[in-house]
Amino acid sequence: MFCPQCGREFASSVNYCSQCGAAIWPSPPPATKKLYLSRTDRKIAGVCGGVADYLDIDATLIRLVWVMTVLFAGWGVLGYLIAWVVIPEEPLFQPAPFSARVQEPAPGGSRA
Repeated sequence: MFCPQCGREFASSVNYCSQCGAAIWPSPPPATKKLYLSRTDRKIAGVCGGVADYLDIDATLIRLVWVMTVLFAGWGVLGYLIAWVVIPEEPLFQPAPFSARVQEPAPGGSRA
């Protein structure tokens, strides 16, 4: 683990940097991404849009690759239909991560 301010390396059990005094917190675990059918980027069922969102690339590239597999490999249509049935649809509401939530006002505070 490294100090975010001075860059000094410490053991994982340290809470504060002994050189500059900055708080050292372990990095949060990476957020897991889930594969969903896209609700916003869809042409037929949202399979290509969902795959593109999962892979963080442009949906048009996924669509072009999928068309190539339909034309040349022959299994693209079957793969699309299976993906359409198996992949769940993107939820309407996705809760914000804990650190991004807005805190409630203190009791007794003024309301507009």
